[in-house]
Order: sequence, then structure tokens, then C-alpha cells
Amino acid sequence: MTKQKDVRSAEIDETTAGKILDEIYAKALDGIPKVSKSVDKLADDYLSKHESPEKAAKALVKSQIAKCAASGFITGLGGYITLPVAIPANIGSVAYVQMRMIAAIARIGGYDVESDQVQTMIYMCLTGAAVTDVARELGIKVGKKSLEAAIKKIPGAALVKINQKIGFRFITKFGEKGIVNLGKMIPLAGGVIGGGVDVLSTSVIAKNAIRMFISNENPDGSEPTEEEVEEIKAIEVSEEEMLL
Repeated sequence: MTKQKDVRSAEIDETTAGKILDEIYAKALDGIPKVSKSVDKLADDYLSKHESPEKAAKALVKSQIAKCAASGFITGLGGYITLPVAIPANIGSVAYVQMRMIAAIARIGGYDVESDQVQTMIYMCLTGAAVTDVARELGIKVGKKSLEAAIKKIPGAALVKINQKIGFRFITKFGEKGIVNLGKMIPLAGGVIGGGVDVLSTSVIAKNAIRMFISNENPDGSEPTEEEVEEIKAIEVSEEEMLL
């Protein structure tokens, strides 16, 4: 009798992980009809309502984190984010929400989100505290020169390998040793609230994105300080923006 493969788990290699992130990135840029706007429209909406790119980015962060914390928001996205490779719905949904937020911040900062280099920078933000570690591991110098300038020197084929490695790091943090359990929803490390997003990790990612795309600084992966949190809390966000 042939032993059937256990469909509750699947091994995710770097190539597969890279394809998953690329699929989610494309969906994040385009938005989901009747659910979420494209990144371009999202960024333009916030820019039109705030006096500077920095304030627009921080207002975006405030509203997106509040939305992520809302019960059922992430769960509700699961049916829309279909991927060629089966992964738990919440992993795809969390990646979609966080990646869309980062891409919108990049767009607010004047970056071309269709660029391969910017796409890689967005992926690096997605890894949160591992940004500088990934750069160092891949031989990218993040000293005096900007990360953008460093990545622009990397050939396209090498960028693909970088994206695959980052994708693998992001996806497998939900499981162990490259095995992602498909039989149940796996929460983010550090605890989840509401529909499934770890607000602390999302805040770290947002801080990375603002430093990288708005302040043109190399992100260090540190948690937001109390002052930074209070600054974002103090920003006025309209009811309309909360629905974007």
C-alpha cells in the first residue's frame, strides 16, 4: 500500500518562498477589488491629506496598525489572497497587509515601487529586525552609503536570489526548519491580537520603512521608542483614512 503524503505540511525552499513573496507583492501593489485600493491610490490619498511625506507616512502607519488590530480583518482577507503555492491563509494575509503598508510608504517617499531594487528594499523591511543582518549576510554594505545605492549595484539575477532568501526567512519564521504547517493557522511570534497581526512586529516594520524611504537612513530594526509611538498617536487621522 502506497503511503500517502501528509497534506498538513509542506517543505518551503528558497525558490518557492521567493515566488510566494513575488505573488503577494503584485497583489499588494494592485490592491483587491472592492476590498483595498492600489498602493498608488493609497499613497496619493494620504499625501493629499497631510502637509509633508513624513506626516502622511506616519498617518498611514497609525491607520493601518489600527486596522490590523481590528478583529476579523486579517481573517477576512484570506479568501482573496489566493496563491499558486498552498500556505496558511493568515501568513499570506499578514504578508499582504504589511507589504502593502511598506510599499505605500515607499511610494509616499517618492520611490518607484515597480523597480526591482525598491522591491528588494521593501522585502528587507518586511523581515523587521533582520534588515541589517540580511544585508550583512548577503554582502551588502550598509555603512555611509544608502541601502538604495548599495542595492542598485547588485545585478538583477543576484536580486532574485536575495529576494528568495528574504522570502524564505519571512515565511519559515511561522514554522520550524523550513516546514510550514498547513493544517492550522500559525500566529506570528510574539503573540497576535484581533485578526492575526502582531502589532509590535508591524510597528518595527513600519519604523524600518519610514527610516528607509522617508528619512533615507539605514534601518536598524529597533523597536519604536515611546516618543516615536506617542508622535504617531498624536497625528490626526480622519475617519475616511481609517477606511483606506
